Amino acid sequence: MERLVLDPTGRNRDAETAELFERGPATPIDLLGVRAWAVADPELLEELLKDPRVSKDGLQHWPDFAEAVPTWPLAIWVAARNMFTAHGAEHRRLRRLVGTAFSVRRINAMTEQVEQLTGTLLDGLAATPPGTPVDLREHLAYRLPIQVIARLLGLPDSLTDSFRTTVDRVFDTTRTAEEAVANLTTFYGMLDELIATKRREPADDMTSLLIAARDTGDEEDGADGSDGSGKADGSGKADGTAGASALTEEELRDTLLLVVSAGYETTVNLIDNAIAALLTHPEQLALVRAGKVGWGDVVEEALRRDAPVAHLPLRFAVEDIELPGGVVLRKGDPILASYAAAGRHPVRYGEDGAVFDVTRPVKDHLAFGHGPHFCLGAPLARLEGATALRMLFERFPDLALAPDAELRPVESLISNGHRELPVLLDGAR
Repeated sequence: MERLVLDPTGRNRDAETAELFERGPATPIDLLGVRAWAVADPELLEELLKDPRVSKDGLQHWPDFAEAVPTWPLAIWVAARNMFTAHGAEHRRLRRLVGTAFSVRRINAMTEQVEQLTGTLLDGLAATPPGTPVDLREHLAYRLPIQVIARLLGLPDSLTDSFRTTVDRVFDTTRTAEEAVANLTTFYGMLDELIATKRREPADDMTSLLIAARDTGDEEDGADGSDGSGKADGSGKADGTAGASALTEEELRDTLLLVVSAGYETTVNLIDNAIAALLTHPEQLALVRAGKVGWGDVVEEALRRDAPVAHLPLRFAVEDIELPGGVVLRKGDPILASYAAAGRHPVRYGEDGAVFDVTRPVKDHLAFGHGPHFCLGAPLARLEGATALRMLFERFPDLALAPDAELRPVESLISNGHRELPVLLDGAR
């Protein structure tokens, strides 16, 4: 079968989704020059995401790693050393450390803060002159998540906008390898500045917590369901490895890189896509306003229909894996999780999978992943999404898309959102 070449601009996503459906559960693709298998069938993808024979550690399980990374624009997606690219015991060790910042206690404590931040942003929007279009992606969908992640990590105000710019470039898949390397150099420079600041002046934030794990080996109890010992059974050992709670300096930097990137861009797209869906489906918005469904239902349907991450690179077959239909993933083969296509697949959602329906009885989706790498930030993203939607539509009941608004996709085969979301806060009045 001829390889499907994925469009780095994201403009052909609907056509690519249709072709992925037609080609079967897994299909060979070209991912900016790297040969891989795209998996769009949610049933198969779910199985592979929890299969121990599938790894995210390219350094260990991708034979082409050394050759591909220097010239591949998406190298950071496989080369960073953090829980995103770790496998097995190493993944469990790193995930526990990050999990302390996303505990139920910490997320619940942020509810009031998210509401306050949202209210302040809406106050700013209310000053817009009547009849003047405003870009909600820029002034709400962007600003709320970046402010939340800034407070979670303890980012100084002087670095917040710079972090946003570099993260946007990480997700921009139209950039060359040289441009990607230059952006990454800038990104690491800002991370080093943040780490140095927090070493001098630690605070109650995630960056300081991770620095403590790096510098002292400390780990907060109760993270990710464990007792802090590194093993959920309380044996006092982390997968049999002494000192496994400590972070290397590289892991510290790359873990912060991951949290800034994943904790920000995906939530931007969630809020953006949900607002766009409601404004283009007024009958669905009417159901929410009538109390027939809740804002949480809107969030889940937006996540399903328009996964914030369209394709997520990469996973690797640890050994030969035979798939339904006789397809065999050979040891070392790269695997691309095609979440946007999986969220609309007829095998799980019927022939109307592309329809936005907040009353849809099937609520399960893979937008946050599945298995060991399920997104730790999912509860926070859901909180931000539901809060932003509820407060926005309560504050501006006549909200409508601006006349002749063109909802253009961001230039990325990874990030799934719009370049801008122009609206009139006072609607057609």
